[in-house]
Amino acid sequence: MDIQKILPGLAVAVAVAVIATFTASLDFVKNTVNFSPLILAILIGVVIGNIVKFPDSFKPGITFALKKVLRIAIVFLGFRLTFQNIMEVGLEGLIIDTIMLLGTFFIGIYTSTKIFKLEPSMGYLLASGSSICGASAVLATSAVVKSELHHTAMAVATVTIFGTIAMFIYPAIYKAGLLLDFDDLLYGLWTGSTVHEVAQVVAAGFAISDLAGNTATIAKLTRVMMLAPLLIALSVYLARKHSLHGAGVTLRDIPIPYFVFGFIGMVGVNSLGIIPQNITHSINVIDTFLMTVAMAAMGIETNINKMKGVGMKPIYVAFIMFIFLFFGGIAVVKIVHSLFG
Repeated sequence: MDIQKILPGLAVAVAVAVIATFTASLDFVKNTVNFSPLILAILIGVVIGNIVKFPDSFKPGITFALKKVLRIAIVFLGFRLTFQNIMEVGLEGLIIDTIMLLGTFFIGIYTSTKIFKLEPSMGYLLASGSSICGASAVLATSAVVKSELHHTAMAVATVTIFGTIAMFIYPAIYKAGLLLDFDDLLYGLWTGSTVHEVAQVVAAGFAISDLAGNTATIAKLTRVMMLAPLLIALSVYLARKHSLHGAGVTLRDIPIPYFVFGFIGMVGVNSLGIIPQNITHSINVIDTFLMTVAMAAMGIETNINKMKGVGMKPIYVAFIMFIFLFFGGIAVVKIVHSLFG
């Protein structure tokens, strides 16, 4: 790794990440749109990248942030989770999470490729973003499917739009008494299993009560943990799909996302409880910043004209998934709770 080559582009990505992190911390932003630094980083990056023409010397550093920094960030994302989280949400929550994740993912794939005729890679990004953990899932999936950057940016945009809508309307609907026979616990399960980003889940959950917020957060983190097996399964599926003339698929043919095993390893380490909470908190803060740097780099590299060329179809797909998450989530929570509650 030649530090001198990557320094210019990496410095730009870091600068954008600093600006995004500062902006996200402002009270005005927190009390209105409540965008995470990740979302702000890609928005700022897109603006800068489409206004400023960076020399080729900046390319290695931006690419480094997009690939290496991103994978490191995904590995340390594991420090947000423990295997005990799954135990806390229980069998009921695990079943709800699994049904909603798989249902949303396959609906996203089907509608994007069969109905709207989008490229398969675009479908994977849209589906993973809505079904698992928003922008982080989109970025992790993009590393597996090797998607176009403007596709990745578009998928992140859909997560931002509908996750933000959910963050505001979920508490409003619950407070209005429109979720009949839902209590704070069921509201938390519903929110954690259907809202896109972790930050959006936290905001929507704790807007009701501590019980709703804690339940929503645990249910959401359980969904995040499902990112690892989904990416591994997707890698195997793509390898088999692309194998020539029906030849058998060997381990060498599979684009194994090794960073996923690092992610699982960090979850395991965090589950042991041997690392003090203040250190874990610091790791999470650093990890969020690293993810923000990767998002900034992606924004800088995104051609907005190519995004326009994709049109509104990704928005339509994301809307269909949102409708399923909202109404399907209510139905699944009620049914599963009646069986296991």
